[in-house]
Formats: sequence, structure tokens, C-alpha cells
Amino acid sequence: MSFRIIVLAKQVPDTRNVGKDAMKADGTVNRGALPAIFNPEDLNALEMALKVKDQIKDAEIIVLSMGPSRAAGVIREALYRGADKGYLITDRKFAGSDTLATSYVLALAIKQFEPYHMVFAGRQAIDGDTAQVGPQVAEKLQIPQITYAENVKKVTKKSVEIQRRLERGVETVKTSFPVAITVHSSAAECRPREAKKIMKYKHARTVSELQNEVKDYTDLFEQRPYLTIEEWGVSDIHAEDTRLGLSGSPTKVKKVENIVFTQKESKVLTNDDESIDALMKELLDSHVIG
Repeated sequence: MSFRIIVLAKQVPDTRNVGKDAMKADGTVNRGALPAIFNPEDLNALEMALKVKDQIKDAEIIVLSMGPSRAAGVIREALYRGADKGYLITDRKFAGSDTLATSYVLALAIKQFEPYHMVFAGRQAIDGDTAQVGPQVAEKLQIPQITYAENVKKVTKKSVEIQRRLERGVETVKTSFPVAITVHSSAAECRPREAKKIMKYKHARTVSELQNEVKDYTDLFEQRPYLTIEEWGVSDIHAEDTRLGLSGSPTKVKKVENIVFTQKESKVLTNDDESIDALMKELLDSHVIG
């Protein structure tokens, strides 16, 4: 039996370019209005999984991504960097899922790969910043979890030692398998794409993507089955409809506002004691400090 590692990867809107059309009327993100990128901390998680694979001879990395058909892009990015397989969890019934519904879907998908050893995910996604999905997945799978992971200190086929990033330092913890690990942004950046892997997987596609292709890749995919990125829907993971999408999501976004910081006035200070004293009095009077 191979050493099976699951990496959860999310395609997220680039929140550095949020505009007035970023949100829909129902409070969900208008993903079509924003550029899509690989969630940064999920890349850190992928790198940590790849480091484990470097040390475990028969390790296999499987990437799961939940989202619309275009989310297959992050799976290809993972394949270019060293992942072995990818599955896109996609269905219209998943639309609008909050952390509770999302973790339910991902946990069911992970169970399809039992027995597995390690589940990696970024600490949080930049389109939500909740840091809840990873821990909720672990709870639904009923396996131990290590959060804020920063580095793999030691790994064998029986256990792993992880260094965690804490507010005032670090801590090293050890656990057996299976285990879920959420990775902090202070972990190592993901390695770059490999030219050979780009050439190998550049035509990797889901069925939905192939249906939109102008060129017929039927013969190519029959010769190279590893190019197929499988798509799983509700029936494939045996999910209950009532626990999916908006109906299965108790969290509701009531209102979203764009806040733009503008400079109202400025002060020029000299380095004499009187100017500094006057500034301190002003800050104290306005309760900015004190």
C-alpha cells in the first residue's frame, strides 16, 4: 500500500483587485468578476506535502479542489510542481457553500481514498479568512489535527513531527496517522514548476474542459490516461442535498462594503521637543493612544 497524501487546494479570487462588482446581491463572491489564483497558503501546504514525498519513497500526492470547472487550473498547477493526481469536486448544488457545507463535501471526498495517511490544507483562504475548513474537515473525519504548521521536522511511515508557528514562538508536536495538517503562511514557499512536468501535464483536462475544446483530444487521452482530471459530483461522494450549497450553509453574508482609506490632512513635524510634545498631547486628547 502506498503512502497516501491528500492536499486540499482552492482557486480563489485575487482579493488584491477587489472592485464594486466583487459581490453578488445574495452576499456570495462574484468569482467571474475577479482574476482567479491558487490560494497562497494552499501552495505552502502543497510544498509541505512534497517535502514529505521527498522523504517517503512510495508516497503519492492526490490534490482535491472544490469549485467550478475553471478550478481545474489549480490542479494542473499542482501537477506541474510534483503532485501525482487531481480530482475536481464540482456540482451546481455546491454553489454558495459556507465552511460547514464545504468541509462536509471535502470530508466525503477524502473518505473515497481510505486508507490515507496525511491531509494537508492551507490555514485559510484569502477570500474568506475563516481558517475553519481544515479543522472542520478533521472533525468530520474524526482524525487528529495539527494547525499552524510551519515545518516537517521528521517523518516516517508511522509518525510525523511538525513544528507549529505560535504567537510567541514555536512548538513541536508528534502524531501518528492519519492526521490533518493546516499550514501557516510562514512555511516554505512552494517550489516552482518543473519543465518536464509542464510538458507531461499541459494537456491535462477535465471532461467539462474537453467538451469546450476545439481540438479533438480523444486519441491522446486514450494513450495517456494520466491526463484525465476526474470530476466528482454529489452522487460520486454520496452527499445529502440538504447539507450542500446555500441550503446547507447557516452562515449568511448580510452586507458587504468597500472601504477606501483617504488622506484628509497631514502634519509636518520637526525633531524638537515642542513638536513631539504637541503631537503626543493631540493623540492623547483624541484617544488614539492612552
